[in-house]
Amino acid sequence: MSPTLFQILVLGLVQGAAELLPVSSSAHVIAAEKLMSLDPSSPPMTFLLIMLHTGTMFAVVGYFWKSWRRSFFSSPAAVTNAALRVLLATLASGAVFLALNVIIKKVVLNGRPGAVIEDLFSNLYLIAASLVASGAIITFAGLRARSAGPEAPSPGHDGRTVPLVPAAWIGAVQGLVLPFRGFSRSGATISAAMLLGLPRRVSEEFSFALAVVITPPVIARELMRLLHARASGAGAVPLGALVGPGLLGMACSFVAGLLALRWLSGWLENGRWHYFGYYCFAAAAGVCVLARMGF
Repeated sequence: MSPTLFQILVLGLVQGAAELLPVSSSAHVIAAEKLMSLDPSSPPMTFLLIMLHTGTMFAVVGYFWKSWRRSFFSSPAAVTNAALRVLLATLASGAVFLALNVIIKKVVLNGRPGAVIEDLFSNLYLIAASLVASGAIITFAGLRARSAGPEAPSPGHDGRTVPLVPAAWIGAVQGLVLPFRGFSRSGATISAAMLLGLPRRVSEEFSFALAVVITPPVIARELMRLLHARASGAGAVPLGALVGPGLLGMACSFVAGLLALRWLSGWLENGRWHYFGYYCFAAAAGVCVLARMGF
């Protein structure tokens, strides 16, 4: 069943806000889909998810473009340094993600044929546990930064770039949380950067630079799922009929994403980062309620 325009509007706003706020978009989108009796694995929903991810990616680029120009594109040397750090972090993410994927499939899923990691992490109780873990690291990083008072660059740090070793650690953290629905990517990477001594603004800029790099592969993966579903006969809805609703969803996620980024930046730079952690704890309780109700 294809989503209605109202459902597309709701999912676009939820995805756009939750994707960029450190509160886990997957947990919120899954909860919204279950409440609206939608099937996340259906071709129409897969296509909509692709469009929503595209909208949030454009929101990130639009919001950070000016600051990235100052930090990453101010000179040829700055471009080289930024590209090296983003590449290093992305490689670390990929290595950790692939290793974790193999371990979970072989150990937790017992190597069952056709088993995928999503089978495990669509469980609402596991999503709630991931939200709690995400909330814990966000709260700890936020309270630690707040207790330290007005921030200043760490010794040997220019306040604008990310050193190589922290970049690798941030990438590794990103790879660790990617498989877990309910664990916020931005919450984990920004918190990790802050705990490594990076300024809040630098932490935010670098985290979302990594997001722009990994979003296209995520979109490509969802597109492959859609094409596979259609090839197997599961997709009865013509793609042409989904373009209009998909564009509406993309526009909603773009607008919601811009507003969410303004909110995130304001709270992060004003020492309110830990409040997002408190919200994750509350969201975990809400997901547990949904699980108890049989959703």
